[in-house]
Amino acid sequence: MRTRQPTATLEDQRIPVRAKLAAAWTSFMFLYAYVDILAFFKPGVIDDIQAGVVWEFDIGQTLMTVFLALMAIPVLMVVLSMTLPARANRITNLIVASIQVPFAAFNAVGESWTYFYGLGVALEVIVLALILRYAWTWPRTAL
Repeated sequence: MRTRQPTATLEDQRIPVRAKLAAAWTSFMFLYAYVDILAFFKPGVIDDIQAGVVWEFDIGQTLMTVFLALMAIPVLMVVLSMTLPARANRITNLIVASIQVPFAAFNAVGESWTYFYGLGVALEVIVLALILRYAWTWPRTAL
């Protein structure tokens, strides 16, 4: 007869807020990029790009610089979330995530593919809400 061994439970280690923020910004960055990449499969998009137009804008150095700057925000936030001092980190994450919400919603404005862009915006806003929650509820220590 076998004796029953006690079952071990998994240890739930506390994840530092910095790591949560960096992971959330990384997830946001992937969503942000993949919505744009998958949009290339929408009929007519490649034809417009080859004609030198994205949405209503002529493709040029200025437009591409703006796109790069917008993409650099979540990229830099991954690094800043891991390196800034706690107080500056919290404030920066609250401000940047709050500003990113309207930019995320902008992707769905005037689009005919409401399911695709709606899901993309919803997922991005959920991740931004997590970032805001993590930053807002950052644990404090007593002095």
